[in-house]
Amino acid sequence: MQRAIPIMFIAMSLIPAGDSAGKILTGSLGVAPVFVAWSRFAIGALLVLPFLPGGTWPLMRDKRLWLRAATLAAGITCIQTALQTEDIANVFAAFFIGPMFSYLLAALFLRERITLLRSALILAGFFGVLLVVRPGVGGTAGSGLLFAVAAGLFYGVFLTMSRWLSDLAPPLALTFTQLAMSALMLLPLGLLNLPDASLPIAGLAGASALFSMLGNLLLLYAYRSAPATRLAPLVYFQLIAAVLLGLLLFNTLPDALTWAGLAVIIAAGITSARLR
Repeated sequence: MQRAIPIMFIAMSLIPAGDSAGKILTGSLGVAPVFVAWSRFAIGALLVLPFLPGGTWPLMRDKRLWLRAATLAAGITCIQTALQTEDIANVFAAFFIGPMFSYLLAALFLRERITLLRSALILAGFFGVLLVVRPGVGGTAGSGLLFAVAAGLFYGVFLTMSRWLSDLAPPLALTFTQLAMSALMLLPLGLLNLPDASLPIAGLAGASALFSMLGNLLLLYAYRSAPATRLAPLVYFQLIAAVLLGLLLFNTLPDALTWAGLAVIIAAGITSARLR
């Protein structure tokens, strides 16, 4: 467990770093969010390609994996759209509706056990998301946060399907299928939105894909060396990393209500994870 903790902290910092690179691409350089999403999948698949275990290629014929990849492709495209106009910390906070939605889907379709305490914690986490998004008249959140919520909902479906299909193949094989399938599905839109060739765009696109891929690979290694129930609370370090990256790269900090929402989401998420 002691070795897994620093791996988790690095992994949970790299994933928001990849999204920060995507935010610079879409917000400052005018690159289309769908191109950022497609390039992340395409480059990530190429990075994993040399390490594929045997039996990976037949998985490309599984329709369930294509459906799973479609939810991921939609989710990443939505989160890149949200990052185009919104602060990264706010986007990550709204995005964390995904694990809550996954809990409901797993109870409905996978027949996982529901407890009153965990259900109450899920509602508390949802209240935290509402503090960040603040929908309705007088809300301060931009429409981009609606894309972040949509990304979280897509990710909730992806998490539930990943749990459903987790015994189908080794984690690295499943990682490659989600990247390769998502890249193929977004290929037409990616090619239609090609940006002008430049070193900054190429470098940031590569960094976005590399940071995201390394973060997810380190996550796999961490789960191999410690129980998932012990590591699950550390996933919420992404919110802390997002706040720090927002301050360092974009000179932005959440307002008071967003801080309150972040605190509620983290507290509810960690408590729920420790109950498993």
